[in-house]
Amino acid sequence: MKTLIALLLFSGLQLGAQDMQSCPMHKEHLKAASQHQADVEKHGDEAMGFPHDKTTHHFRLYSDGGAIEVTVNDSKDSQNMQAIRSHLAHIATMFSNGEFSIPMFVHDQIPPGVPVMKEKHVDISYAFEELPAGGRVRIKTMNPDALKAVHEFLRFQIEDHHTGDTTEIGTM
Repeated sequence: MKTLIALLLFSGLQLGAQDMQSCPMHKEHLKAASQHQADVEKHGDEAMGFPHDKTTHHFRLYSDGGAIEVTVNDSKDSQNMQAIRSHLAHIATMFSNGEFSIPMFVHDQIPPGVPVMKEKHVDISYAFEELPAGGRVRIKTMNPDALKAVHEFLRFQIEDHHTGDTTEIGTM
């Protein structure tokens, strides 16, 4: 009896894998995901003023907020390094004022956390900091609702930009 159940389960798993590969909707989902990623990259390049393929993004979660970090891949790339610093300084000012139009443009949606971050913008600080190869926007808050929203926003960025960063809260 156990052998029969195991055989049926194994056959079902095999069939499920075959169905997924032959399912026309699976191909459409993959195509849509690929198009979304291309759109995020294109919109990001337009909005940020530097190419995604010559830079590296990281999104960090901390117990008091988090950080958005961007660096050049080539330390001699002073043009893109300056563009990164200019963009991140601008982002810090915009976010401080509750203005999140750039991430909404880049991702073609309102990222999770943004409505609360807008509402609680006076409870959140955004500070631009230079890094040797780029810059960082350090985000801090003591408001529990704002902190939850910041973490939702950063986790979404990690996922949508495919950075591979941890979604766990770390230390600075």
